[in-house]
Amino acid sequence: MSTSTHDHPHLEDGSGSTAKANMGHAPLRRVGEIEGNPVGLSREACEALVGDLDRHLAAFSVLYHQYHKHHWLVVGPQFRDLHLHLEGYYEEIHQHFDQIAERLTVLGGIPTSSPREQEKLAYIQHEPEGMYRIRQMLQLDIECEKAVCIELRKSIKQALEHDDFGTKRLLETWLGAAEDRAHHLEHFLEADTMEVGLTASEDEIEEDPVLEEIS
Repeated sequence: MSTSTHDHPHLEDGSGSTAKANMGHAPLRRVGEIEGNPVGLSREACEALVGDLDRHLAAFSVLYHQYHKHHWLVVGPQFRDLHLHLEGYYEEIHQHFDQIAERLTVLGGIPTSSPREQEKLAYIQHEPEGMYRIRQMLQLDIECEKAVCIELRKSIKQALEHDDFGTKRLLETWLGAAEDRAHHLEHFLEADTMEVGLTASEDEIEEDPVLEEIS
């Protein structure tokens, strides 16, 4: 059975190919508006943490899509290991992404949900389109994870200052996972590798007498 924009009045087909959402009225609540919470936290605490959680949500969205891209594009001798490793990363991040949004709603907030708005809000940026060298992509992932760790620690301090031990516990879980991801990625980029003959550049070999001897 075919449908049209007449069957769905909230969609306007302005160009014949792109449907634009038109809800017909203002939302019941907007992002940034905070209502009461059922867990006994002060409004001050919620106002302090809802914005932080929304920024983390946006950053985790960027990480999720970036790890997905690298999972798709990885090649070379370690293809299978990295392919599966990165799959585990984006699955873990997706789980944490959902937890962040759920906690944000517990505090009475509305999560930013549009990918376009999340991109504006995130404190990390997705890499440009196209394929890059594996080492470059993994190095960028490490830098993104480092930024996530730094920002999560700031939020942990905020949660502690406002006696929000539930949010603090979750933030510490997400921080521990981010630190592990960064640490394990670093191992893939170590110079001392069984595949050095396949991965080391000529400059790296010339600068390292051990590599020069075995090359």
